Amino acid sequence: MKKTAKMPTQYVNLKKKFKGYMDAVDNLGKAVKEAGPIDEKTAHLIQLAAAASKWSEGSVHSHTRRALEAGAKPAEIYQALMLITSITGFPTVSAAISWADDEIIKKKKTKKK
Repeated sequence: MKKTAKMPTQYVNLKKKFKGYMDAVDNLGKAVKEAGPIDEKTAHLIQLAAAASKWSEGSVHSHTRRALEAGAKPAEIYQALMLITSITGFPTVSAAISWADDEIIKKKKTKKK
């Protein structure tokens, strides 16, 4: 797994308790990303939409942050989330956009410093 600024606490805790399992999870993710032509940014946008559809706040934060790191623009993140409206409904998308905004705003504040 590519290192980001700070790994989520739950991920770090699971990695400590279940190293072999988490290594396998990380290796699966890496293998799937390397198995096809989808670039890193697009992969994170797809994973972001899937995370939103499952109401996984932590994953929405993580994939928003990682998509931004891979070069995604906020407009691409918003569109990836809005595209699932007809499948998951407006409340899901609204919640996911608020979680994504946490990361987008954080990145904007970091750039200003």
